Amino acid sequence: MNWDIVEGKWKELKGSVQNQWGKLTDDQLDQIEGNREKLAGQIQSEYGRTKDEAEREIDDWLARH
Repeated sequence: MNWDIVEGKWKELKGSVQNQWGKLTDDQLDQIEGNREKLAGQIQSEYGRTKDEAEREIDDWLARH
């Protein structure tokens, strides 16, 4: 799946995102709106990850979907 599909199906995929990154709130997920950069930023903020680590986690999640 590519990121364009994620953006289009964000409402359907939010549950999976929240399962992966449980510290992210519903409000945060609504604000992200499928934007990869916003997701990476929230992961960095909530989990103390570097940008590269957050991007790698997103890539790993994306590969499973």
